[in-house]
Amino acid sequence: MKKTLLFISLLILSVLSTQATRPKYVFYIIGDGMGINQVNGTEMFYGELTGKTGSLPLLFSKFPYTTFVSTYSANRGVTDSAAAGTALACGEKTNNNTISVDADSLPIYSIAVAAQKKNIPVGIITSGEIDDATPAAFFAHQINRNNRYEIGVDMLTTGFDFYAGDKFTQPSPEGKKSLYDMIPKANYTLALGIQEYNRQSQVASKMILFPQKDFPYAIDREPGDICLADLTRCAIDFLQQKGNGFFLMIEGSKIDWAGHSRDGATNFREIKDLEESVKLAYDFYRKYPDETLIIVTADHETGGVVLGNGNYSLNLQALQYQTMSGIAFTKEIENLRKQNTEISWETIQKALSHAFGFWSKLDLSTEQEAHLKKIYEETIHNQQGDLIKSLYENNEPIAEAAKTILNEIAEITWSCSSHTAGYVPLYAIGLGAENFQGKLDNTDVPLLIARIAGYE
Repeated sequence: MKKTLLFISLLILSVLSTQATRPKYVFYIIGDGMGINQVNGTEMFYGELTGKTGSLPLLFSKFPYTTFVSTYSANRGVTDSAAAGTALACGEKTNNNTISVDADSLPIYSIAVAAQKKNIPVGIITSGEIDDATPAAFFAHQINRNNRYEIGVDMLTTGFDFYAGDKFTQPSPEGKKSLYDMIPKANYTLALGIQEYNRQSQVASKMILFPQKDFPYAIDREPGDICLADLTRCAIDFLQQKGNGFFLMIEGSKIDWAGHSRDGATNFREIKDLEESVKLAYDFYRKYPDETLIIVTADHETGGVVLGNGNYSLNLQALQYQTMSGIAFTKEIENLRKQNTEISWETIQKALSHAFGFWSKLDLSTEQEAHLKKIYEETIHNQQGDLIKSLYENNEPIAEAAKTILNEIAEITWSCSSHTAGYVPLYAIGLGAENFQGKLDNTDVPLLIARIAGYE
């Protein structure tokens, strides 16, 4: 009898010990499109701003465990966000363009769903659209990432505790019920902005937080604009009220957007902006060091940024003089078109000086100035030519030319305007972080998290 009681006591102690070594709080932070060179470029840019040669490390690059991750999909050497998001969410390769289904189009389920089944509160937040590929991979199952309405339905059906990001992109297609009408029936409270969140969060059982207007790039942000760090604070606040720990996925989506448009200054600022959410997670970790795991990684690399052009120098500090993104500068040109039938070269020069620092802060070569003036003559003075399209932006040719020239001055280049097969970094700290060592595949990451956190 005594031996039996001793055995039971030891078994209970063993179970309790196992439970105690599992993280109660998991932060899964994804920089969409954030390649290794983009992190390095961000650190070197901010290092140059302090007057030093070399990098000023981002908080997450100082985490004790660092490795790199491969990202190919089931049917392509270069992944898209849908397949990469699925791999990071579900631990399985799938075909490009598909969301949380396997290569045979059968549903597969994310670690967020696994956490939910363990009665752990779950939050999904993004600085992009809530129905875009990466966040959708955690709650939806679609053979086409462009099925945005169906992704919204899946989001409400899956029923995680907290969602936040830009609004639905297809809320009410013709002949279908509005997603906004479905929100209260799915027991969600919708808050538009932080003030509404603060008023309603204490009484809401589940929450959806959308901004009152679209998320701007960090470089375009004005006082009062919502940011990813705001969403992170709200998510931590709401999920912690639930008790029983939480799983929180945080996506910095616009790193990818700026990579697609080959906008170095905007891209680096988006990575720096993601660090603000990492800091909040790190502050939480400092309060609960024995209960928290933080993973920072990326779904793929966008744009193939190269630092330097072979002359052993960089001038990244030139990027500080860019005060707005290409899309914001395009809107300025649109406003000038509406106000004036004739826009002078001097007016465009003034706009370029304000937006990119040309002439006032940065000298242009004769060839660079002639190139800008030629584009002005063709597309603004003579009003010919179309907008230049990237995946998320349609920009004025002169905006694209200005970004290219600023990149030249800064000594950075982009290999393409799409994804590459480049490795992405992974940084880890907290309980179980030591498991993230050696070269990993993106499918390894959620499987390791699930094992460490006990979601299996």
